[in-house]
Amino acid sequence: MPEFTDAHGIAIVYDVHRPKTTPRAVVQLLHGVGEHVGRYGALIDALTADGYIVYGDDHRGHGRTGMKQHAGDASRLGHLGPGGMPAAVAAIWQLTQQIRAENPDLPLVLLGHSWGSFLAQILLNDHPEAYDAVVLSGSALRWPGSLNSGDLNRPWKGEDAMGTEWLAADLSVGRAFLEDPLTTTDSVMKLFGPIDGARLFGRPRKNLGVDIPVLLMVGRDDTVGGPRSVHKLADAYRTRSGLTDVTTLVYPDARHEIFNEVAQEDVRGDLLAWLDQRLPARD
Repeated sequence: MPEFTDAHGIAIVYDVHRPKTTPRAVVQLLHGVGEHVGRYGALIDALTADGYIVYGDDHRGHGRTGMKQHAGDASRLGHLGPGGMPAAVAAIWQLTQQIRAENPDLPLVLLGHSWGSFLAQILLNDHPEAYDAVVLSGSALRWPGSLNSGDLNRPWKGEDAMGTEWLAADLSVGRAFLEDPLTTTDSVMKLFGPIDGARLFGRPRKNLGVDIPVLLMVGRDDTVGGPRSVHKLADAYRTRSGLTDVTTLVYPDARHEIFNEVAQEDVRGDLLAWLDQRLPARD
């Protein structure tokens, strides 16, 4: 497992998956809160099979990084540690720079899910010149009223509820999440606290200065933001940031984790088709 050390001395664990063919581009994959990049195996396999190098780290406090950071104490998973949210963003940017240095001639796609999509929005605001395409899954406009800070499992409340039904209509996904030793179901507020929680709010930057393609993918029944919030985000990228290639895909009967949903093959196919149109294969 390769790793690098961030500005606070935290070892960030990451993986690199390479295609068997000549690579066409690199995808930097950002996972969500309380989870880890190891939950994206099927997506990574699809991307590498289509010619993409995939870099994915376990973010500050999460997964393998979190276990090392918190001396093996799984009850501390999800806690970001010294520097909080800004340090988590900075560590991902540090990996972006490393990816660029290691693959100077390849386009770079930033693909973030859920919290990872919020981190991606922040990085795009701060470093728009660094990325050639951005994909946001299970995202939302990061603004009060458009981002659900309440009980994400509320529509599925009941005596037999696991608490993870909001993740996917395929309930085995929620069961696997609960059984995974590298995940936590603690709330964002409990994990991050009020100050770092508030740092999640923000809007797309005005006049980015570059025109890069953005793909927004969301389940119709996603309780984090859902289609209404994602359409607002798409509009903000067009009107505030000046982007001209913004695509929104809404998946019926799908909840938050569209890459783990019943229709996950269709979701992966749509992602690859969108990428293929913008990042052609190389000989």
